[in-house]
Amino acid sequence: MQADRTSTTRFPVPVDAALRDAGWRPGRWDIKQAEIWADTLREHTSPAGHRHTVFPAAVEAWAEFGGLHITPTGPGRHIAPAALHLDPLHGLHMARTLGDLGRALDTQTCPLGTETDSRALLAIDTEGRVYALDHTGDWYLGPDIDQALATLVAGTQPTRLTTG
Repeated sequence: MQADRTSTTRFPVPVDAALRDAGWRPGRWDIKQAEIWADTLREHTSPAGHRHTVFPAAVEAWAEFGGLHITPTGPGRHIAPAALHLDPLHGLHMARTLGDLGRALDTQTCPLGTETDSRALLAIDTEGRVYALDHTGDWYLGPDIDQALATLVAGTQPTRLTTG
């Protein structure tokens, strides 16, 4: 008897497979590492005096997904799927950029990781919404980490953030 593969996973099957290949499992929770990252970000001040804000949505995302190297397989739905390294220290020196993004969105943002090929910085806001910042612009990836991972790993076209 074969179970319906989509009804038993939190993520779409290809996304679930990429996450599991990277070492994620339901219930994964490394709060100790998440707190180390939080302390490192809080203690960092840029030469111009910019500082990171750290909040529960970021710490929770790091505790569950932090440290994973996610390498999707197969073609993307609209664009190439993104390989990811979910380590907030990729954004350690981006406090001003993340502060600017947060002000533009009327929230606070914190680093989440990076797309390893494009070097796009992934960020999360206080509500858990996820963004990517790269040389082509700023992108909305989804209302939560689950949807953002599905967007990135499945190669779904994200929404460009615009002004006006």
